[in-house]
Amino acid sequence: MNRRYFLGNVWVATAGTSMLTKTGWALPGLAAQNRDDRGQLAQLLKAGTPNKWLFTGDSITAGVKHTHGMRSYVELFSERIRWELGRGRDAVINTAVSGNTSKDLVNDIQWRILQYQPQAVFIMLGTNDAAVQKQVSPELFKNNIETIIKRVRNINAVPVLLSPNPIVETKAPERSALKDYVKLLKEIAGSGSLVFVDVWKEWNTTLRKKYNGRQDDQLLNDPLHPNGLGHKEIAQLLFKALSIFNEKDPTCGGAYYENKNW
Repeated sequence: MNRRYFLGNVWVATAGTSMLTKTGWALPGLAAQNRDDRGQLAQLLKAGTPNKWLFTGDSITAGVKHTHGMRSYVELFSERIRWELGRGRDAVINTAVSGNTSKDLVNDIQWRILQYQPQAVFIMLGTNDAAVQKQVSPELFKNNIETIIKRVRNINAVPVLLSPNPIVETKAPERSALKDYVKLLKEIAGSGSLVFVDVWKEWNTTLRKKYNGRQDDQLLNDPLHPNGLGHKEIAQLLFKALSIFNEKDPTCGGAYYENKNW
């Protein structure tokens, strides 16, 4: 089936960046400016052999409880890739763990990422790292994320960073520093030429406008976690970042039943 995909806008992760960085390939030791991760991801989507797409992070990526039975953004990605794009033999793996921080992932990286030998690794962290009780300083967070990226590149996989969604700070004051952790993610993406899906910024701009300033009411289940609709919006931001968004397809907002006559 011939499809035309919405390519969206591509941004470079420098000062004032938005959703996506033009990026580099995963070969260890290759200079960041010579990488083309976005191009490599595009090649994976065209490959004749199956791929393993791995997602990891905390409860947001795990998609537990707060979706009320609706699909998480990872599950929507799986449907987009394996069904709508016809890549049925591709595997989408989710090793996210509720409550985890970047420190937990560094300590468990062999089990959570490396054993699977994936072709692409999507990482969303920060919401728990920013919690005072977790005792993960911004400096440690930065070091942990850079360590994770290095380990991912060492297995010739493409790392993709996603910033977490904003939280309701008045209801979760112990995480009020989250914006500083998001800023570090942007800096890491920029300096390392990584693909960066800036959920945080899009939530506060594009989605704020779409939901008339009520994006938190509409898209969150509690002060931290997206509900099912919030996950759908995150999935569509990811699709646009990967240039696989098509508004006519169900995971992108199109109808699930066309020409229903029964």
